[in-house]
Amino acid sequence: MPLAPRTDAAAAGRSRRAPGPAGRYGSTVRLAAQALVLAVVVAGTSAFTLLHKTVTLDVDGERTTVSAFGRTVSDVLSAQGVELDPRDLVLPSREQLVADRGEILVRHGREVAIVIDGEPLTVWTTAQTVGDVVAELDLRDGVRTSASRSAPLGRDVLRLSTLKQVHLALDGATVELSTAGATVREVLLEAGVVLGERDQVSVPLDTVAVDGLVVMVTRVTTVVRSAATSQPFAVVRQDDAELAQGTETVEVAGEPGTGMVTYESYEVDGVEIGRTVLAQTLLTAPVDQVVRVGTKVAPAVPSAPPVEPGTSRAIGLEMVLARGWSADEFACLDALWTRESGWRVNAANTSSGAYGIPQALPGSKMASAGADWQTNPATQIAWGLGYITSRYGTPCGAWSSFQAKNWY
Repeated sequence: MPLAPRTDAAAAGRSRRAPGPAGRYGSTVRLAAQALVLAVVVAGTSAFTLLHKTVTLDVDGERTTVSAFGRTVSDVLSAQGVELDPRDLVLPSREQLVADRGEILVRHGREVAIVIDGEPLTVWTTAQTVGDVVAELDLRDGVRTSASRSAPLGRDVLRLSTLKQVHLALDGATVELSTAGATVREVLLEAGVVLGERDQVSVPLDTVAVDGLVVMVTRVTTVVRSAATSQPFAVVRQDDAELAQGTETVEVAGEPGTGMVTYESYEVDGVEIGRTVLAQTLLTAPVDQVVRVGTKVAPAVPSAPPVEPGTSRAIGLEMVLARGWSADEFACLDALWTRESGWRVNAANTSSGAYGIPQALPGSKMASAGADWQTNPATQIAWGLGYITSRYGTPCGAWSSFQAKNWY
């Protein structure tokens, strides 16, 4: 027969029965699992709470407050995208733990161009101001800077001038100055030295001032003076077709003019070292010297026929050569006196009174060469050569003049 359906009372009775061993073990496992999950959740929440903190960052003077995650200073800075160089300044140190509400200071370093007393150098610094750099360099007191110490450190070259001793020689005395002036110009300005327009300084004013530098200032006085002057004459050369080529004669002698000049004299201890002309006045004009220049081409030197020994011509040749003249000069002399007297001692010109080989006028002039001037060819030739030398320079000069005028 079919089974009777289960009544609610029966089902209820079964449900109220105490659990067996297997049922108690399953409940314990479930409780343990739930406790483990709760522990993990609590631990994660605690770790999250420990890593999260509020920190104030001061990066190169710019302060911000940030919510950060991380244990150390490096963690926090890395999370905020702050890049660091090993030489940068970081406080607290990079590996130190960061506390909530803490503060981190970062000063990025960079290379800065500096000139100290004229000497250039490059330094790596985390300084933010000019004064900070001076402090980092540990310079002594009194250093002078090209920019205000409170000024931010820019990209321009920073120039520093330290305290130094400079020796100043001025107005006969030497003084020692303790100065931070960067240049000689600044040192003189600091010393109250006012330079005159012409005063001289032993070193350029823009010279870098260094310890032990000696600077000499020479005072230059300005005095207005006047003095007489000489105006040179000009030489005017004029061609003369009547004179033989190569011959020059002074027709008008030149004379210098006179004047007056007024000038500023620049003097050191009374000694003039320079001047500037203020005015010039001409008192008398110079007279030009006029020189006549011969342009007449001399004829070719004649050729002398053979000279017979013992004759007047032979004596003439010997005396010409004795004066250092050439045979060409004798040829000119031979042509001249052949035309004048034919070399005859007693040749006389009854119309003019000229006499002898050289045709002296009057013949008595030859007495200056010897008392036997009327009969001795050597005496006459000696006088004639002297006359030619004083008047024409050479026999060829006399011959050229003779050809132009038919007398000499």
